[in-house]
Amino acid sequence: MKQKQLIIGNWKMNPRTVLEAQKLFDDIKKEVAVFQGTDVAVCPPFVFLSGLSALNSGKEISLGAQNVSSEEEGACTGEISVGMLKTLSVKFAIIGHSERRAMGETDEMVSKKVVAAVKAGLTAVLCVGERERDHESAFLQILKEQIIASLSGISERQLKNVVIAYEPVWAIGAKAKGVVEPEALLETIIFIRKVLSDLYSQKTAHAMKILYGGSVDEKNAGSFLKEGGANGLLVGRASLNAKKFVEILKIADNI
Repeated sequence: MKQKQLIIGNWKMNPRTVLEAQKLFDDIKKEVAVFQGTDVAVCPPFVFLSGLSALNSGKEISLGAQNVSSEEEGACTGEISVGMLKTLSVKFAIIGHSERRAMGETDEMVSKKVVAAVKAGLTAVLCVGERERDHESAFLQILKEQIIASLSGISERQLKNVVIAYEPVWAIGAKAKGVVEPEALLETIIFIRKVLSDLYSQKTAHAMKILYGGSVDEKNAGSFLKEGGANGLLVGRASLNAKKFVEILKIADNI
C-alpha cells in the first residue's frame, strides 16, 4: 500500500491578524477534501490555534504548533505545554527548527521536547540540517550527530510518533545560498535512513516519514517528492499563499 505524503505548512510569524489567519486557513480547507493520498497540516502561530481549531470541525486539516515546551507545567513564562496543545486538538509539533536552533536551542533541549511531545501523543516533527554543505561531506557527520542526540530519549516503539524534516539551513529563506538538487536530496535521505537503521532497525527506518524543507514552492515540490525521495514537505513562505500551497498539495497527491 502506497504511503501517504505529508505536507506541512509552517506559517512562522505570519499573518498579522486573526482574520487573515482564518481566511488563509479557510481557503486551504475548501480544497483539501479531494486529496486522497496526502495528509495536510498547518502550523500557525500559537495565538491563532484556538480560532483555527474551532473552524476545523471536520478535521480536514491537522493542526500543528511551531514549538513546544519540554515542561508539563509550572514557572515557565512564555512557554506552551503539550497538554495545552492537546486541548486544541493539535496533532503535530515542529521541534528543533533551524530558526529555533539559531536562537540557542541545543540538541539536548530538542531531545527533551521530542520526548515530551511523543509521551503526550503528539507527532514530533524533528528538524535537522547542516548550516553549510562541504565537498568533503563532513556535513553528514553533523546530521548524524543531530539525529542521534535529538532522538536520545526515544525508543523504537515511540519512533512511530516522530517525523524527520531535513532542512539544510543554507537552502532556506529569501537569502538562501542555493537549492538542494533532487539527486543530492535522495542521497541525504538514504544516509538519514542508514543512521536510523543503525540506531533502531532497518524496518523502522524505512517506515519512517522523512520530509524536505528548504525554499519549497509549487515549481520544485514535485522533484523533491519524486526524484528526491521525500515522503512529504515542510513548506514555509509558499504556505502563506493558499493558491500556491494547494498547488503543492495537488502535486503531492498525484505522485
